[in-house]
Amino acid sequence: MTRITQAATGLGAIQAVAASPTFAQDGLCFAAGSDGLRVSTDGGIIWRDAYATLGLRAPLTTAALAFSPSYAQDRVQRAEGDRTIFAGAVGGVLRSHDEGQTWRIASLPSPPPFVTALAVSPHYLEDGLVFAGTMEDGVLRSWDRGDSWAAWNFGLLDLNVYALAISPEFARDDTLYVGVDSGVFRSSNGGRAWRETSFPMECAPVLSLAISPNFAADGVIFAGTEASELWMSADRGVTWRGLSGWEAPGPINALMLAPTDAQELAILAVTDAALCLSQDGGASWQVQCSAELRGVTCAAAPAGVEPGAQVLLGTGDGRVLVCAL
Repeated sequence: MTRITQAATGLGAIQAVAASPTFAQDGLCFAAGSDGLRVSTDGGIIWRDAYATLGLRAPLTTAALAFSPSYAQDRVQRAEGDRTIFAGAVGGVLRSHDEGQTWRIASLPSPPPFVTALAVSPHYLEDGLVFAGTMEDGVLRSWDRGDSWAAWNFGLLDLNVYALAISPEFARDDTLYVGVDSGVFRSSNGGRAWRETSFPMECAPVLSLAISPNFAADGVIFAGTEASELWMSADRGVTWRGLSGWEAPGPINALMLAPTDAQELAILAVTDAALCLSQDGGASWQVQCSAELRGVTCAAAPAGVEPGAQVLLGTGDGRVLVCAL
């Protein structure tokens, strides 16, 4: 790992970071926390209040961020294309159509829930589906691009949601997963109903989830726990096995997957003190630890997790680090 930049955001503990798919060119990124939302357009060096145009009287605690999967891939396209960004906060989901310059708040069902995770349909422009995980109120579903929301918790026996993951083949398989206090639940009908998987309850809570880019063929999903354990299922969550071969301390706060040139699966697991990278599906690991990584709470990898790729890390003391793997 090479440290590129490190900057204070003016936030307290950072709970989510996100970056434009073209971060290497435009430097657009966001950091969310108890003191609101910050935006940077220079790769994380200078940060400003992203909610300034809302005229809020008090900071709006924000804990989840998501770019639309159809967010345009270059500046020429983006002039006319999809520029949607979502932010999950206390009591609402905010949406921006102009790269975070202005925001619209969509209120959620009462009592106001705390949004902890967001997932956007891979076919968002066609189906308009967005999902929000909450603390104590389960999963909310929007079918109109974030304008309206309703709870869909049939079968979801644990309503404390820490992570949401949506299948890359969602248009065909309608599959989502949530990581909760007691393990992992799966929906195979677009989030309308849920069923508990066999994830071992004694190893929960599950803080992070990631689905294989080739999920339709391999059925692979990973789950990271508070106890610094990484679990894998190769049958869509029916059975699970723990992965060994690494000695990384701390909870697994973020997971990211990407294919490699060798037809393997690259995995980046981020704990509160280390970056753990595997290029062979978890068979072996490179673990990077440093004093600067202490207190890492969240991560984003806009260009994948191959060696040399840029990764944004948020910390508990309000810093954002931009590193190269």
